[in-house]
Amino acid sequence: MRLPLSWLRKLLERMESRDFQLSGKWFLLSMILGVVVGLMTVVFDHLSLLVETVVLKGIAGFNPGDAHGEYDPFASLLELSRGPEPWILLLVITLGGLLSGYLVQTFAPDAAGSGTGTTIHAFHFRQGYLRWQIVWVKILTTSITVGTGGSGGREGPIAQIGATLGAWLGQRLHLTRRDRRILLAAGMGAGVGAIFRAPLAGALFAAEILYREADFEAEVIVPAAMSSIIAYGVYSMFLPQHIRYMPMFGQELRFNFLSPLELIPYTIMAIVIIFAGILFTKTYHGTHQLFEKIKLPFFVRVGLGAFLSGVITLLFYFSFPGQDAVMGIAGRGYGTLQTALTGAQPLAIGILAVIVLGKIVATSFTVGSGGSGGVFGPSMVIGGCTGVAVAQFLQPLFPEGLIHQPQAYGVVGMAGFIAGCINAPISTIIMVSELTGEYKLLIPTMWVSTLCFLMMRKHNLYLQQVHSRLESPAHRGDFIVDVLEGILVEEVYRKNRPLRMIPESMPLEQIVHIVADTHQHYYPVVDEKGRLVGIFSSDDVRAYLYNENIWRLANAGDVMTVNPITITPEDNLNTALMHFTMKNLDELPVVSSTDRGIMIGMLRRKETIACYNRRLVELKQSYNDEDSVLVTPKAKS
Repeated sequence: MRLPLSWLRKLLERMESRDFQLSGKWFLLSMILGVVVGLMTVVFDHLSLLVETVVLKGIAGFNPGDAHGEYDPFASLLELSRGPEPWILLLVITLGGLLSGYLVQTFAPDAAGSGTGTTIHAFHFRQGYLRWQIVWVKILTTSITVGTGGSGGREGPIAQIGATLGAWLGQRLHLTRRDRRILLAAGMGAGVGAIFRAPLAGALFAAEILYREADFEAEVIVPAAMSSIIAYGVYSMFLPQHIRYMPMFGQELRFNFLSPLELIPYTIMAIVIIFAGILFTKTYHGTHQLFEKIKLPFFVRVGLGAFLSGVITLLFYFSFPGQDAVMGIAGRGYGTLQTALTGAQPLAIGILAVIVLGKIVATSFTVGSGGSGGVFGPSMVIGGCTGVAVAQFLQPLFPEGLIHQPQAYGVVGMAGFIAGCINAPISTIIMVSELTGEYKLLIPTMWVSTLCFLMMRKHNLYLQQVHSRLESPAHRGDFIVDVLEGILVEEVYRKNRPLRMIPESMPLEQIVHIVADTHQHYYPVVDEKGRLVGIFSSDDVRAYLYNENIWRLANAGDVMTVNPITITPEDNLNTALMHFTMKNLDELPVVSSTDRGIMIGMLRRKETIACYNRRLVELKQSYNDEDSVLVTPKAKS
């Protein structure tokens, strides 16, 4: 896709030449990216709703329902007067899987699955490169998959769409690899912030989702925040005024956290959430591996996964007649989640459990087979329904009034489940708060999310996440600076090593014999007061070995390098390494911090590298020790 962007490249070059790089450059790029991602989110949202209206409602007679803050511009096209046609629904889901799988296989194999994993992989391993075909293929295939009843969400796909737009912009402007990665992450945050109407969470999501540990891509946050806010504003302009700034799940969710004692049932709920999360991740990855082994064309595998997803939905639908909420297993499931959170029509514990189990299996079949759909939306349904079910079960077992709002556990359950499954607790806490418009539950939400994150570090949906910045190829070379900046010269150089000082007036004839009789390579030169005035190496002296006539005429002052590069004990090793590499030196004089004329030792390059290697081993060992702490209790049991 070729667009004339030479004017923008010239503008960026001019801004950089005038020291606007950190402010004006990223403001301009983030603004452009936010507008583009916002408009593309509108197209994606409307197309998926159109397919859902025409196919699910019009042909299959199935109304999946919406969250209260959502807007369907095509709702007036038809009014349902009949119930769902089960076999037509199964046919529609299967055909949708086949069609979307064929489009992915033919035009953009990178668009398979949820999309978020591919985006994370592109950030770390592909220098921020994504093919622009992913944009239109992902829009079409996800609209078909979710619009025909496949169990998936739109959040992962829009994250990949936004990331692809950011990467494409960076490629067209011939930006550096670092800038391309930043734009990729900013586009991902803009897509999530717009579709969820949660701009702050979108920015944090882009910085946090890249790593398995509690690590942030700090340089991404500001560009992602700006692009996310603008994308959210653009997307909101296409919504009716009465819901434009309404949280996705409406304004009637009003919950309270009244007593610290409530953390006891919340902790019990967190344990159940952890088991549900482990079940989901294992089922999802197991299903994906199973479909990878099937020797069939990709689009046939996706169609088979969609078919099995429809079978699971209908199996539970026929097993619980009259319970329309069970149909939330198909599609996005937000209508069922809205019912569970509001409590207007309370769902029985058994029905909630069926929805959780059915959603886990159906999503694993739909997305695990390679279908184009996200796992973030289904995770919200699973976590929310699990939380409400646990609260309803515990309510009669605890003193009256302690669990006064079982639906509040659905909100907290959503955050805990997602935080554990995708290893992004901070952005998840903010996102769920923005989705529900409820901030009074921040304490239990943070508590449950932290527990789930800590206990599920070995079980996550996005295997493409790297452990931390230490293991990211995107930061290869950066981490050595981070490590060395934390080590002082004082800790490394040998203070008691014998060092031969050379007086400035010493004749070259005497210097030649000293060099021949010692193993020292660099020789500091001092004046009559013992202050450092220069330095020379044995290589400098070697140039005079075959000219004995000059031995009696020259002295150390003629051989030495004046004003040598020095460091102090308070300098860090990164500063020392820069001097080593820039001047190709093997040793540096270490001088007093208060008087740079007083020499106190020498720092060797090999000592610096050895110290870095030791510290690197220590850091890796600390990570292994942390992992073994989590694994050991399980092994003992």
